[in-house]
Amino acid sequence: MRSRAATATVWYLRLLVVLNIAAVVSLPFREEVHEHNAGEYFTPYLATAGLVSAVLALFLAVVMRRRKRAAWLFNLLLAGPLFGLYVVALTRAPYREHAFNWVSTALTGLFVAALLLGRREFDAIGDRSNPRLALAVGVGGTLVGGGLGTLLVHATNKVAGASLREEISYTLLRGISVGPLADRIAAVQAPRWADMVVNTLMAVTSLLVLYACFRAPRGACLLAPQDEARLRTLLDRHGDRDSLGYFALRRDKSVIFSPSGKAAIAYRVIGGVSLASGDPIGDPEAWPGAIDAWLAEARRHAWTPAVMGASEEAGTIYARHGLDALELGDEAIVELADFTLEGRAMRVVRQAHKRVQRAGYTVRIRRHEDIPGEEMAVLVDRADHWRDGATERGFSMALGRLGDPSDGRCVMLECRDADGEPRALLSFVPWGERGLSLDLMRRDRGCENGLMEYMVVELLLRAQELGTDRVSLNFAMFRSVFERGARLGAGPVLRLWRSTLTFFSRWWQIESLYRANAKYRPVWEPRFLLFAKSSDIPRIGLASARAEGFLTLPGRS
Repeated sequence: MRSRAATATVWYLRLLVVLNIAAVVSLPFREEVHEHNAGEYFTPYLATAGLVSAVLALFLAVVMRRRKRAAWLFNLLLAGPLFGLYVVALTRAPYREHAFNWVSTALTGLFVAALLLGRREFDAIGDRSNPRLALAVGVGGTLVGGGLGTLLVHATNKVAGASLREEISYTLLRGISVGPLADRIAAVQAPRWADMVVNTLMAVTSLLVLYACFRAPRGACLLAPQDEARLRTLLDRHGDRDSLGYFALRRDKSVIFSPSGKAAIAYRVIGGVSLASGDPIGDPEAWPGAIDAWLAEARRHAWTPAVMGASEEAGTIYARHGLDALELGDEAIVELADFTLEGRAMRVVRQAHKRVQRAGYTVRIRRHEDIPGEEMAVLVDRADHWRDGATERGFSMALGRLGDPSDGRCVMLECRDADGEPRALLSFVPWGERGLSLDLMRRDRGCENGLMEYMVVELLLRAQELGTDRVSLNFAMFRSVFERGARLGAGPVLRLWRSTLTFFSRWWQIESLYRANAKYRPVWEPRFLLFAKSSDIPRIGLASARAEGFLTLPGRS
């Protein structure tokens, strides 16, 4: 009953959104609502035929759906006294004679009763700084919106002689409702379109204030040194399981451990989304405990849980905890025991490798810990200089740092031209004891084409010097679409989907990444996106784009 009551409050607010917008758009409906908001009539909670009320109801529906305690309290403080006022009004003759007033009182009372019954369902907390931010946004927004609205009212007023005080009062009242509330100021008569603009400005201000009030905590507690040490211990014991495991050591992530401490999930909060990547770290038997702790924390802060790049094994366990899965693409893994440059299928790679080799390029492979500090500083400077754009991209398959002393087991490939000048570099992170996972690719734009392929082949041919037997390369999104869509007999839907991805590959290199990986004849390991509700996918997609560096918004995440 508590859960149903909480859900009922959300649906009530959604219904009020529709009714208020319909009243704003439809003149007969709006006049009917205005009539019932004046004199001897009154309407249910939040039914005012105003855009501000529609925005308020919409935002409250969203945050109530996320079970935020502050939203529950906000509704109770508004609807509770209003219900009491309606009950008192029905004791008087003019009001109790109208049947609609009884209906309004009953609906408002049912909403309050549902709030009280479902109060324990609303346990999500907000950020402690929200009240101060909301106050600042409210004051600033009212000054800006009210000032612009007052200027508009002054410029369009059809009645001469109105004072500034009357114009400001008209603007503020019109910001609340486009109904007769502001008509009592006879000295001001603005056109209908001006009233709508003023109401919209105040609606936007109200929306910003509400967002500031109910925004989710930012999750600013990032990876502490003691947490990093615990993660490294888990990786030493179980790092062979997931090629993305080492990327959990990014220092812009937070971490939560299972009750036993034998497993952990690293995540980052972006736009209210608790975004994890890869599989949980540690003993698979302890994964459920870490997942439960992570989901509980997400519920407590009203974060949307999501996982990028989970393996099929981890996806199955996440699914037992209520998450759904969507295949994102495949990770290219090369088993060195099976890799060879011989054969017709490798002819293009073999020719490119020989061409770059004949041009005098050489590759040096070393662990980071074996590179002197002066040389590492030069390589880091070159990597920054060769970076395409100012933003460091990557989240799920990037470490986000180069040359850190704690990453001594990482592997660096330096490519130099015939004159001994550095032209490109690759960096790989450890994947357990005998694996490597690609982290960073940088090259001079003016160097020979095919340089990256030459370096990758050199690593695959010489990796046994490092005791490595498998290498994880780039992730190819929607790899199966390109592969199956090109086959004879592919259906029209699959061909259309492939054509769409090919079109967008002009900007986002979706197909080119697949082609670049496929030439090494890798084993394809599927990776999945995990989410709680399908309606959250657009929000998760936006958070993922921000995490990977493809979308940058002003301010902190």
